[in-house]
Amino acid sequence: MSFKKLVVFTTLLTFGLIMLGAYVRLSDAGLGCPDWPGCYGKLTPTHAAGEIAEAVAEQGGEHGPVSIPKAWKEMVHRYIATFLGFLIIGIAYLAWKKREQLQQKPWLATALVGVVCLQGAFGAWTVTMLLKPAIVTGHLIGGMTVLAMLAWLWLRQTSPARTVAPPKDLHRLQLLARVGLLAVIAQIVLGGWVSTNYAAVVCTDFPTCQGSMWPHMEFEHAFHIKRELGETPDGQMLNVASLTAIHFTHRIGALVVTLILGLLAFNLWRQPGTQMLAIKVVAVLTLQVAMGIGNVVFHLPLWLAVAHNGGAALLLVTLILVNYRLSGLVHRPR
Repeated sequence: MSFKKLVVFTTLLTFGLIMLGAYVRLSDAGLGCPDWPGCYGKLTPTHAAGEIAEAVAEQGGEHGPVSIPKAWKEMVHRYIATFLGFLIIGIAYLAWKKREQLQQKPWLATALVGVVCLQGAFGAWTVTMLLKPAIVTGHLIGGMTVLAMLAWLWLRQTSPARTVAPPKDLHRLQLLARVGLLAVIAQIVLGGWVSTNYAAVVCTDFPTCQGSMWPHMEFEHAFHIKRELGETPDGQMLNVASLTAIHFTHRIGALVVTLILGLLAFNLWRQPGTQMLAIKVVAVLTLQVAMGIGNVVFHLPLWLAVAHNGGAALLLVTLILVNYRLSGLVHRPR
């Protein structure tokens, strides 16, 4: 397999793994195997059937965090993640081996190995620390970081810098694209915090929340990082007002991102040569906003919640594309 094909395949697999990770989390299968890296010390849930049966009996049925189906969901996710790690090591190896042929420095591919190792550690901590919100959110951020780096590496293999007449306000456009990327990253982190704290269903109406345009919220514990799932730092139950603060902040973030990306798309549309980028930004943003609203209106159906995670990943890749394209615009000699 060529270097380019390996990068493309690994990028697409990473996108699929992010979707699968969201499915595992949203179907409450994150503790389907409560140890790591195996399942009750075994290679597969089938080998651990006896231990899983005991856990199911102790929790009073398969409605709890452990069951054979949930164990398989969790382990399949781990198997694919392990395979992905080996692919990224292969990418780094080829980047060094073929650096002269590729005419590219291998540092991005090398950094990917470090990021995926850290991501593996977060995967382990997610289980061993019993789904602490900060750890689970960190795991999501790690997955998105791997995807973003792979997307940039993919673009480097397919889209060399073009010698074209740049827009008159190129630097302003580049700055706006960077701001848009940072806004999307911040919104993804907020979305992860909503999901890992199970705050998505605290507001079941739209555009209002709990019947109000500005619901009662408490921020004291809402964004406290060092705490257990569903608890405040002092061990008390996290109340509805705190969960509302988490959810509503994500809504405000969505509005801010929409405004920034709308402005970016408008400026891209005005410039010859970047209009297709504007269309892509608007299309993905519209889809993601629609799925976000749909999750509220339809009370978080699993397939739509998973798709919303995929939409976030796609929006991130779209902003990576925009920034890469704009960075490739250089002045045509007069």
